Amino acid sequence: MLPAHARLTRRPEFASTIRRGRRAGRSRLVVHLDLTRPGGVPEHASPRAGFVVSKAVGNAVVRHRVSRRLRHLVAGRLDTLPPGAALVVRALSPAGDASSAELGADLDSALRAARRPRRPRPAQDGPR
Repeated sequence: MLPAHARLTRRPEFASTIRRGRRAGRSRLVVHLDLTRPGGVPEHASPRAGFVVSKAVGNAVVRHRVSRRLRHLVAGRLDTLPPGAALVVRALSPAGDASSAELGADLDSALRAARRPRRPRPAQDGPR
């Protein structure tokens, strides 16, 4: 279980993280990781996480099972994120049939990709 101070709970927090964060998608989930600290968030603030599990994943029983699995997986990885980071994990429909090990592998891979520095885009030579 994630402690209360480690959870994203309000819609603007989710929206800001999704809008400003780096996105990395995998077959069962998409991760949005915002490493920039918005105004008002102290430098020593702990990383926070939120989850989006829509009806596309399955019925209520399946959605809650996926949410519990993701919460457990993220709780163990939250201390690897820098202070003040915000993370949103969005489950995709194949997550409903996935095991915890498969979700964990996708989560690790997506977090690595989201933390990778961006490569500069090559300059384009005039209009095409």
